[in-house]
Amino acid sequence: MNHAHVLYHMVRADFLERVRRYSFLLTLAGALYLAYGVITEKVWVVLGNGYRGVYNSAWIGALMAICCSTFLSLAGFYVVKNSVQRDRDTRVGQILAATPMRKTFYTLAKAISNFAVLAAMLAVLMVAALVMQWLHSEANQFSLWKLWAPFVLLSLPVMALTAAVTVLFETIPLLRGGFGNVAYFFMWTTGLALGAQAGIAEPMGMQVLFRSTRAALLQVDPNVRDSFSLTIGGERAVQRFLWTGFDWTVPIVLSRLLWVGVAVALALVASVFFHRFDPAYEQGRKAPASRPANSEVNETQSTVADNVSPAHLTPLAGNRGRLRFAHLVGSELRLMLKGQRWWWYAGAAGMLIGSLASPTADERANWLIAAWVWPVLIWSQVGSRETRFATQSLVFSSERSLQRQLPALWAAGVLLAIMTGAGVGVRLLLSGDRNGLLAWLAGALFIPSFALASGVWSRSSKLFEALYTVWWYVGPLHHTAGLDFMGISRASASPGVYLVAAAGLLAAAYMGRRVRLGYA
Repeated sequence: MNHAHVLYHMVRADFLERVRRYSFLLTLAGALYLAYGVITEKVWVVLGNGYRGVYNSAWIGALMAICCSTFLSLAGFYVVKNSVQRDRDTRVGQILAATPMRKTFYTLAKAISNFAVLAAMLAVLMVAALVMQWLHSEANQFSLWKLWAPFVLLSLPVMALTAAVTVLFETIPLLRGGFGNVAYFFMWTTGLALGAQAGIAEPMGMQVLFRSTRAALLQVDPNVRDSFSLTIGGERAVQRFLWTGFDWTVPIVLSRLLWVGVAVALALVASVFFHRFDPAYEQGRKAPASRPANSEVNETQSTVADNVSPAHLTPLAGNRGRLRFAHLVGSELRLMLKGQRWWWYAGAAGMLIGSLASPTADERANWLIAAWVWPVLIWSQVGSRETRFATQSLVFSSERSLQRQLPALWAAGVLLAIMTGAGVGVRLLLSGDRNGLLAWLAGALFIPSFALASGVWSRSSKLFEALYTVWWYVGPLHHTAGLDFMGISRASASPGVYLVAAAGLLAAAYMGRRVRLGYA
């Protein structure tokens, strides 16, 4: 087998399949918008007492590389994830399993294809850095090496690491699905926090930038405060200093190449958990032995075929359409909760009791934050369940499914939000806090609407899992004004904003389902 030839075509096929998706274009658009934020000075790297570098080739390249590494290491994970799952769903994996391809070869090929997709995004942003140099330069000198070197030595290792972690997550059953999507976000934020607070040389390269820029800043202001922050729309720098770029010493370059080695190691570790699409491991038990095709089976099949008579369909009676909506909502709720383990119900009950028993509003708010992230993997299936289980033909062909099944699905999601957050709702009702109760109700309506619109339009659970987890972390958990859809922060947006947003998302889901059914 020509390994290089096979590797090239595997990487090429995966690359072309991913770059043709809307998710690739949306992520690239988000990265370009982040670059636009750098140009318009809405994204800052602030040092010490409000210092920033002069916008020359070195500072522009470093700033954009850090921003792109941070953004693409998060969003890129969700873009390239599911390449192994796609081979499993399309049965391509069974064909590959019949070849002499080694497991290590397969996982390395998948990691390389993931890296190629992320590197393509990075290449576009490198061109955008040239445009920024032309539009927003504060220095007359131009150096292509200083502009692009941070992308190559800081960002590319991060893309390689993200690509390898994605393959590792896909080969571990526990991390393959929605739990892995949520867990990766917290792993990503932990890595950023350790790099920023503990001074650990994290993959993003922020510590490399901090040490280099601080050394230059100390020559300008020896009493400068020891601080470094990457902010979006936050603290603005009020003073400038000249930074001429990184001193790419051998230890720094080797430290960056070390992360590439870690990425290769993770791709090889993924092969340990990869079982070549063996049904015995995919189903969590040994596959049943195949039944031999004996004469008795053939005779039975022949008898059944002889007794089949043509079917005659009768039109639906007029009263058949009068289905009880409450019964349909209950059925949808049971489908949502089907398969949940006892510990999930125990956790939900514990949060309910905790919110009811909490004496202060701050404690109840913390319980609500936990209670409304607990069912995230259940909400994420709303709107995409038909695609996941290939039941579109059954569900969408039923009578008036658009007017009945879709509202029932949304109502079941709202009912789940009300049940998990009922402790806080009851306490707000008993205390007569109308504004708090309205904010709580707005959150209970907004979350299922968001999940339904995300699932209908993306036909996947990943979009909601990624966006909601980030929104929940930035908004309610950190009490960010305007992004707190639970109404926990005193400076949060009016509940009417999220009530309107819920209605808009519900309308978007309705239109998306109409398009899916061929009405528009």
